[in-house]
Amino acid sequence: MPDTTPTTPGADGWTNPLRTASDRRLPRIAGPSGLVIFGVTGDLSRKKLMPAVYDLANRGLLPPGFSLIGFARRDREDEDFAQIVHDSVREHARTEFREETWQQLAEGMRFILGDFGDDEAFKKLRETVDDLDASRGTSGNFAFYLSVPPKFFPKVVRQLKKHGLADAPEGSWRRAVIEKPFGHDLRSARELNALVHDVFEPDQVFRIDHYLGKETVQNILALRFANQMYEPIWNRSYVDHVQITMAEDIGIGGRAGYYDGIGSARDVIQNHLLQLLALTAMEEPIAFDAESLLTEKLKVLKSVRLPEELGEHTVFGQYAAGWQGGEKAVGYLQEDGIDPASKTDTYAAVKLEVDNRRWAGVPFYLRTGKRLGRRVTEIAVVFQRAPHSPFDSTATAELGTNVLVIRVQPDEGMTTRFGSKVPGTSMEIRDVTMDFAYGESFTEESPEAYERLLLDVLLGDANLFPRTEEVEESWRILDPIEEYWETHGRPAQYTSGGWGPTEADEMLARDGRRWRRP
Repeated sequence: MPDTTPTTPGADGWTNPLRTASDRRLPRIAGPSGLVIFGVTGDLSRKKLMPAVYDLANRGLLPPGFSLIGFARRDREDEDFAQIVHDSVREHARTEFREETWQQLAEGMRFILGDFGDDEAFKKLRETVDDLDASRGTSGNFAFYLSVPPKFFPKVVRQLKKHGLADAPEGSWRRAVIEKPFGHDLRSARELNALVHDVFEPDQVFRIDHYLGKETVQNILALRFANQMYEPIWNRSYVDHVQITMAEDIGIGGRAGYYDGIGSARDVIQNHLLQLLALTAMEEPIAFDAESLLTEKLKVLKSVRLPEELGEHTVFGQYAAGWQGGEKAVGYLQEDGIDPASKTDTYAAVKLEVDNRRWAGVPFYLRTGKRLGRRVTEIAVVFQRAPHSPFDSTATAELGTNVLVIRVQPDEGMTTRFGSKVPGTSMEIRDVTMDFAYGESFTEESPEAYERLLLDVLLGDANLFPRTEEVEESWRILDPIEEYWETHGRPAQYTSGGWGPTEADEMLARDGRRWRRP
């Protein structure tokens, strides 16, 4: 029988008699609040943040008085910011564009021109925040989103402190949202954390890793801890190894200034892939809250061990010219703005081990790269072969190993590969797959990752945001690898449109394994 117990009464003592404690249909809606976006005309804001804000408003998840302030550079003062944002939202919004929704959102929208070191601009920002607080009823609650290059983080944070914007009125909140990368190495990450925490308390800082906002990533927890059938085999007794892949089919585009000197390992492995590793390998948390999740993920990251021979078990590479998508692609060193002597990696593969009772001896292979065969992110848990087979070798000649694949993007879902008898009179066993796809199993479309994360910021829900300790542990893992690459040779070359350098295939071959073809 369903739980028909009425929910607890509200502040006025009234209880909705039709609402029951088991009714999970009503979504969480943000309370009175506002958002300040620094770098509102940048690519991230135009293509992701502003469309996500619109989609939240279109779904009724923002308060009626929601306010948004866009901070843009003064050298773009001739442009109509409202029109730029309007056109971007219309082009990139996930939900249907409705002019009335836009107009309601635009009523609480303001734009401020200025450089990040401009005191007058920040004074105007303070005045605008106070004005919106009075006219729109934001209750003094504002989040500051730093959608700017990392080199500007310190300057913006200091300005927020200097002009009193980081200080919340009594009973209100202020929060800072920081995009990756969180530093360049462990030392710089600690310096940045110290600076940010001098202005904001640790629980006021939300570090965005958009991968953690994806439904499939969150479903790793549901898969593992809401289903009894996986837990008994989710360990070293049954799992042979784990492969975590994030492949892109594009080059660096116009991001030479950002990407050169950063590389794929710092850009992807340090945050996205190590977070996926932690979620895959962690023990069951005592509750689904930020502190409990942090505790278990941190245990995994602290248990990660690097291979003794980094030259044998890590690979870095650069894409060379080739064909991709039917078009000729230039090599990384021929891209505009790239130093021909650059050693920056566009491909990285590493072998890691988690030194605890559950995973002892099970290798985790992480790889990422640009200009690979297709755009895909997946976690593949590869199981050991059956210890004994009653079938002769001819019957199982085409049989591989059992694999559970969690597809993060695109085509979000899961695939299980197992052996099945081929119909016929002879005993022949061949691999088959069983698929679960979000798009086919649920009528509701998955929200964009930034929708979920922006709403969580406004709600103060930190479950899906990496904390200070996680960031620093991730750099502890990656720094020795980067230092080794810096002093040992040049990146291996691989053809655009392929699946990486042959050295990466050899790395797995030494262990008697091979990469999955996604």
